[in-house]
Amino acid sequence: MKLYLRILSYLGPYRWVFLAAVAATFIFAALDAFSLWLFIPFLRALFGTGEAQAAEEPNELLEWLVANTVGRAVDMEGDPLEAVQGIILFILVIFLIKNLFDWVRQYLVAWVEQGVTRDLRNQVYDHLVEMDLGFFGRTRMGQIVSRLTHDVEQLRTLVTKEVAKIISSVFEFVAAVALMFVISWKLTLMAFVVLPGVFLIWGPFLKKLRSGDRKVLDLAGQVHSHIQETLSGIRLVKSASAETFEKGRFHDTTGRYFRRFVRTERLRALSSPLTEMVGALGTVVLLWYGARLVVVGGELGGEEFIGFLALSTKLYSPAKYLGKLPAIIQPGLMAGERIFEFLDAPIEVRDRPGARPFPGLEREIAYENVTFGYREGAPVLRDISFTSPKGSVTALVGPSGAGKTTLVDLLGRFYEVSSGRITIDGSDIREFEIRSLRGHLGMVSQETVLFHDTVRANIAYGIPDTPQERVEWAARTAFAHDFIMELEQGYETVVGERGVQLSGGQRQRIAIARAILYDPSILILDEATSALDTESERWVQKAMARLLEGRTVFVIAHRLSTVQRADQILVLREGRIQERGRHDELLAHGGLYRRLYELQFSEDSFSGSLAARGAPDTDGSGAH
Repeated sequence: MKLYLRILSYLGPYRWVFLAAVAATFIFAALDAFSLWLFIPFLRALFGTGEAQAAEEPNELLEWLVANTVGRAVDMEGDPLEAVQGIILFILVIFLIKNLFDWVRQYLVAWVEQGVTRDLRNQVYDHLVEMDLGFFGRTRMGQIVSRLTHDVEQLRTLVTKEVAKIISSVFEFVAAVALMFVISWKLTLMAFVVLPGVFLIWGPFLKKLRSGDRKVLDLAGQVHSHIQETLSGIRLVKSASAETFEKGRFHDTTGRYFRRFVRTERLRALSSPLTEMVGALGTVVLLWYGARLVVVGGELGGEEFIGFLALSTKLYSPAKYLGKLPAIIQPGLMAGERIFEFLDAPIEVRDRPGARPFPGLEREIAYENVTFGYREGAPVLRDISFTSPKGSVTALVGPSGAGKTTLVDLLGRFYEVSSGRITIDGSDIREFEIRSLRGHLGMVSQETVLFHDTVRANIAYGIPDTPQERVEWAARTAFAHDFIMELEQGYETVVGERGVQLSGGQRQRIAIARAILYDPSILILDEATSALDTESERWVQKAMARLLEGRTVFVIAHRLSTVQRADQILVLREGRIQERGRHDELLAHGGLYRRLYELQFSEDSFSGSLAARGAPDTDGSGAH
């Protein structure tokens, strides 16, 4: 019940529009049933009471209804042809008004439908972008996209389309029953003999449908994930000649989705023939009993029986829909559960009560016995302690997986420390507002993030109202202005998804221009030149030299040649600081740093000899 109420709560902001749609639906259902009831006075006028099979005792309620509806507009006792023409015109007016209200209800439902869809997507998206990085590390991106698109669409259908159809079916059912009761209460009771079968028919199947729909949605997320992961890594797929391998994996995933979907729909498809048979049985019962009332008992006129049968068609249609309803709403309910799993996922990194704005760095950043693990009992960093004075450059080096990136991620509170603390000027960073703290933090990484937008929008990302002069100043400082002006539309050139229209060096300089525009006091560099050719690296190094001026810098170094001028170098291994000092000191010490340096020096010498022999550029940036 809580799930149903939570789903229906999305109608709250549109309750008045929805209530207007309900009112229009009620009027439409009443006029729809009334238009079929008009067969009775039409047949009376067409055949006359003498020729029609009349009841032995007139139905006073029916006669009163005829006199106070059609009888007020048409002379039922006059010329039969004029009466028939008048009733036909009356029916046409009823149909016109009925369809007007049908248009109104459909328009209002569409309004609510799209409003709910927008609100759902906005709420899920807003929550997702607030989630900490740990959530995205645990959750496949395709599953996220699937729930934001496919599942929201399923839930939207349930909240608006199906709810509106439920209300419409109930009103149609009630209107038909009311007019049928006016004609014959005995025949109306007989119509209900088979209705319980319609509502009970799906009981045994609901559990299987619920499980099947959940698996279908999960598999749909896997299909999305596979597509996204493959396209994101298409360069690797091509270079490894793994097209056939990926096709096989994808065909296996879509095959499992196909089989589960068909199996579930096979069960759901039973609703139509089974409920149809129950409806047919009900019609047979009505024909048999109604004929006895007309021919044997004389309790019902022929035109009244025909009118009753016409109304009964409006009775079984909503009854069949309501009988199938448990099967119909299962996908929406499962989609709702999956969406609410995301919405209920806790934001583990959030502002503490009473958090204050970050005032800026004045003296130093200190890590005090910091330990952190992505999973409990599996620490990535262990007992990390060091101090970085304001304006200093701290380099982090070590083997892959040593915890270098994790260490700087903790400074931006992308994760929370498991134990210990990080302080700025003696204050725990958890005392500061997250947005304010990150506003003083700039990051330039090896994997440059550019959006499918203009060069200007990518430089001024997050601060779109920045004056053009300021954007150009940042680009000039990053040595990017000249190549930007050579692009087809200058700063208004769209760089393509992930900046594919630019070379690696150009993308990096755009990212550096963005960091310069932000003017952060604390800067994190995740070796931004390791994948660049020599010329691009030279330009990026010049841009970074300007970016470093007057800032407190953390450098994650893959090329040890880039950290020789660092104020301190921290050598990490298996989550611990194994060595620390300046470049010359660490070389003289003869430990891990020296081994890494000598190993890299020999690799660089080998690469240099290949370049001297004309080895091709492998990073692809020369294509631009």
